[in-house]
Amino acid sequence: MDAPAALDIKKEVGLTVTWGDGRVSHYPVAYLRRMSPSADMKSLRDEMAKNPLTVLPGGVGASGPLTIVEAQLRGNYAVWISFSDGHSTGIYSWEYLRRIDPGGEA
Repeated sequence: MDAPAALDIKKEVGLTVTWGDGRVSHYPVAYLRRMSPSADMKSLRDEMAKNPLTVLPGGVGASGPLTIVEAQLRGNYAVWISFSDGHSTGIYSWEYLRRIDPGGEA
């Protein structure tokens, strides 16, 4: 997967990716947090798929609305995002972002 042509992060809104083929994908903050590729979130999504009554964990140190606190490129393959609820273990590869594009098929 090629690197995006452009990334635009608005801490209160989310991440907008302009791909090399011209497609523009927008990922709201809450969606990025829920779809974090970290092992703990993958496990939680798997559990929720089996049991829709799964109790969701509360935000650690959350105060106010969920926002992006920090983001950094990881080489030429991904972006790391830290959230205001304390979650900071997700590294979003370009391939993963394209796969979870909330706007439709990649």
